[in-house]
Amino acid sequence: MENKLSRRKFLNSAAAVAALSVIPFNYGFKSFMAGSRTVKPNSKFGGVQIGAITYSWRSMPGTPNDIINYCIQAGISDLELMGNVAEDYLGIPQSPARPPRGADQTKEQTEAYEKAAAAATEAQRKWRLALPMQKYTDLRKMFNDAGINIHIIKFSPANWTDEEIDYAFNAAKAIGAKGVTNEIGDEACKRLGPFAEKHEMYAIFHQHGQPGEPGWNFDQFLAYSPNNMLNFDAGHYFGSTGLHPNEIIKRLHNRIVSIHMKDKTGPKSTPPNTNQVWGKGEMPIADVLLLLKKEKWPIYVDVELEYEVPTGSDAAKEVGKCVEYAKAILTK
Repeated sequence: MENKLSRRKFLNSAAAVAALSVIPFNYGFKSFMAGSRTVKPNSKFGGVQIGAITYSWRSMPGTPNDIINYCIQAGISDLELMGNVAEDYLGIPQSPARPPRGADQTKEQTEAYEKAAAAATEAQRKWRLALPMQKYTDLRKMFNDAGINIHIIKFSPANWTDEEIDYAFNAAKAIGAKGVTNEIGDEACKRLGPFAEKHEMYAIFHQHGQPGEPGWNFDQFLAYSPNNMLNFDAGHYFGSTGLHPNEIIKRLHNRIVSIHMKDKTGPKSTPPNTNQVWGKGEMPIADVLLLLKKEKWPIYVDVELEYEVPTGSDAAKEVGKCVEYAKAILTK
């Protein structure tokens, strides 16, 4: 692969992240005050905005204050925010715990769970429709005051009621995002596109390994609406097809809002299509980043941490290493 980051460069980057890791997580934004000067994160390198999806920290506490601390530790200044981070913080009624996978359930237990789940879904609908959008404006200020922007919020609302989809786009606008993310699919793309047009925002769709299926292509989903855009997962694309992600990025760059970045093996490797520590896999991370730097396309690049966190580390430290890896490529 072209432009592979050298091992020495990567190890130096990892050392820089290790130095960052001495910052305690219970430090809030105000703890990063130096006299009258406020230290804020900046993860735009070589004109390319590096960020993260908050899913990356799923193994750690996930309140907005937690997320802000993780961003400050890693120097991250832009986010794709998972909707549950916002809604849990704002007090949405909780769904019942799912039965353990594979557990035997009696008919009565199944019916009781389904009844409780339906009641929770209705309670959540009422809560969403009654929530003042000022709550999202206030949440935006919390992040912005720490130097962090939110470019996408992932509500995945394609199966919600029409009124809740309006809520999703209104909330995204209030929090400063460009649109709402959902997993890609015909019904989702048909349904959310018109709402995106109505709100003059984007319906942004994320794919997994579907490009590896015969006959599958992105164009059919984008054709449903001019406001349908991609949250292109470069890692999943490479892992499922073995094709260079730049082929898709060059062709569809004006329909891509953001890219999920991860390292993977290819579909014919051993093991195939497997998440790897950045620099240990075969995904041409450097090629993608340097293309964006060269072309100056306004596409966000978000770390999505999916490899197993090594013993003695945690997700926050590993995201920081990924950010430093990208920085080393973009600033060399």
